[in-house]
Amino acid sequence: MEEKRRGKRLPAELSLEISEVFKQDNIQVEDIKAPIKVVDVSKYGIGFESASTLPLKYYFNARLELGDKDNALNCVVQIVRCQDLENGMKHYGCEIVGRASILDFIFDDYEKTLENA
Repeated sequence: MEEKRRGKRLPAELSLEISEVFKQDNIQVEDIKAPIKVVDVSKYGIGFESASTLPLKYYFNARLELGDKDNALNCVVQIVRCQDLENGMKHYGCEIVGRASILDFIFDDYEKTLENA
């Protein structure tokens, strides 16, 4: 099957905390406590697993550290899909919105680091 994504998915072992999600009209859902496990990232999005139920089309602020603290990304992410997993967890797909072009360079460096490991 041919990959139709805009950016190559890279494996990731990152920590991600979501303290609140929001919608553009400032409706907020707070106090999200379940741990989140990031499973992959790309220039355009993040895939993660959690036991939390998060609303689709909502946004959250994310800080991703790709390899080291010098390559930290602060970005806004929108939850675009959710799939129930057999283990009771949920797999979320999120799109990075309002991307800065510097993200391309950071992800390219991260991909090269993975290839050389």
